[in-house]
Amino acid sequence: MTPQDRAERAAQMMWDDDPASQGLGMSLDMIGPGQAVMSMTVRPDMSNGHGICHGGFIFTLADSAFAFACNSYNHRVVAQHNSITYLAPGKLGERLVATASEASRTGRSGIYDVTVTGEDGRRVALFRGHSRQISGTHFDETD
Repeated sequence: MTPQDRAERAAQMMWDDDPASQGLGMSLDMIGPGQAVMSMTVRPDMSNGHGICHGGFIFTLADSAFAFACNSYNHRVVAQHNSITYLAPGKLGERLVATASEASRTGRSGIYDVTVTGEDGRRVALFRGHSRQISGTHFDETD
């Protein structure tokens, strides 16, 4: 099994059991070892009192991309610590894209950076996720 095959299969297993990301209308646009790209259109029910995308939805998009990236090696991995910096508002009706990439992976710990961009390419948020591997895999590789 190639690393790409492993990433795709682990992502499919996760996606099939991820009603949160699916319920927000996210799509998994790309997966690879240590990386993922997810996107989501900002709906009216995602707006805050300023008429822009609520930061919690931007965080959730970035967190989902982080999750798929750090689980791409067929090990079960959870978030240990996450932080986000908002740079520009997400606009209603636009498609936000979260691009996650592995910065470091040593032993059971990893660090992943996620950039959330708007349709015009502006950076909406920068997210850093620290991951921790737990026991188990997404699928049996002897299948």
